[in-house]
Amino acid sequence: MVTTLHTNISGINFENPFLLSSAPPTALIENIDKAFALGWGGAVLKTITPDDLELHEASPRYTVLKENKRIIGFQNIELLSHQTVQYWCDGIKFLKQKYPHKVIIANIMAPINKITWQTLVRTLDQTPVDGFELGLSCPHGILEKGAPLAVSTDAQMSAQITSWVKEVTQKPVFVKLSPNVTDIAQIARAVENAGADGLSAIDTVAGFMGINLDTLCPKLNVQGKTAFGGCSGPMVRPIGLRCVAQIRQASALPILGQGGISSWQDAAQYIAAGSDAVQVCTEVMLNGYKIIGPMLKGLQTYLENKGFADISALKNKAVAQICSHEDLPKKPLAYPQVNHEACTRCGKCVMCCEESEHQALQLTDGYITVDKTRCVGCGLCGLVCPASAIHAGSN
Repeated sequence: MVTTLHTNISGINFENPFLLSSAPPTALIENIDKAFALGWGGAVLKTITPDDLELHEASPRYTVLKENKRIIGFQNIELLSHQTVQYWCDGIKFLKQKYPHKVIIANIMAPINKITWQTLVRTLDQTPVDGFELGLSCPHGILEKGAPLAVSTDAQMSAQITSWVKEVTQKPVFVKLSPNVTDIAQIARAVENAGADGLSAIDTVAGFMGINLDTLCPKLNVQGKTAFGGCSGPMVRPIGLRCVAQIRQASALPILGQGGISSWQDAAQYIAAGSDAVQVCTEVMLNGYKIIGPMLKGLQTYLENKGFADISALKNKAVAQICSHEDLPKKPLAYPQVNHEACTRCGKCVMCCEESEHQALQLTDGYITVDKTRCVGCGLCGLVCPASAIHAGSN
């Protein structure tokens, strides 16, 4: 069996499901050119706005969260593209001429005004751009300019702008959804009803990366001040996966999944949760465009090993297993099974069990024992065991 990474989404042919998301890595045409040469399947351009929308950046505008020297979280307060609309029109034509099979999607944002939105779309629609992504949310930015800082928290407004754009283009329109809402599925259904061809999820998660306890200044320190920003990277992946799965349960529209994707394994999880393709940003900012090589090879090998002919065979594989708590099986209990040969007798499992309510484990005569009259099968002991000597079992 020959496995292909090719897929078709809303009538757009993707040579592979890996796209650069709308962010600094897609801010310049020459950089997208470099990325395409390395194998990326497409790019979502850094947010294009009307030329009269003034942008003033802060400096610095990035900070990170580290765990054992590895960056697991990234916070930014960067705004939108500083390039003109004409720059992007010329750039799209150049890229499409050089890479006719690569996908180019224009992320766009404008003040909440029908004429302004439609004028921007009409201009870009004259280029060979493959589609549009509506930037309806950002955890920080230019609210005072009338741009949709938090339009995506409002289902009615999100639907309204979607319908404005659909009035003036026949090309696919993807709506980028924010995780900073109570019910992302509600927003998804609203823009679907307004004519959206697909969805992008998620935008960055609103956050505050922390405080330097030596100086008592925020870690993102702009001359002694800070602002809440957009968090990305591995720390937000559980949120992104949850949002994609919730959207998939509510809508059949194609989904461009994103949020903390840093490996082919992450991409595969997003596809199994309902994504049709994925977008990557933070990992590129930290390690460069060349990460596409291992991602392509890894995903292809995984699909082949699974006996999948293409990405569609993986898509939605996990969705049916996601249910409400009410519908979860409650019995039998998964009592822990202890590998006594691997156990180091450190006692951490006993301590965590005792101080987290249940007091079901004991270290007796050098062995961990389980009191099934007290054990509730929560699984904590196996998670904290440094030797991986405890596994969930059954009656």
